[in-house]
Amino acid sequence: MPRAKRGFKARRRRNRVLKAAKGFRGKRSSCHAAANEAVQHAWMHMYRSRRVRKRDFRALWIQRINAASRILGKSYSKLMGGLNKAGVGLNRKMLAEIAVSDPQAFQAIVSAAR
Repeated sequence: MPRAKRGFKARRRRNRVLKAAKGFRGKRSSCHAAANEAVQHAWMHMYRSRRVRKRDFRALWIQRINAASRILGKSYSKLMGGLNKAGVGLNRKMLAEIAVSDPQAFQAIVSAAR
């Protein structure tokens, strides 16, 4: 009796993994066992990095706001506290964009925080 090689379904599963490993170097892109491990690690890093990206961007916006506000003589924490007291509902992403693209508008926002 011939041995069972699992047929079409297994081949489809293996090919799905190899397709995900396209562009990997060496055996990691052509051998199912190596590709499977590489793809599992890649997916793990992708999952984590989608969350880390949000932290990184928030940190970048805070640095940009801090740099722009210090030029105008106000620290980041004093600015954000003043904006909250003044009831200005701009988030950090928009504040950073305004600070980079429109310094006059940012200066008006900082003066509103005083």
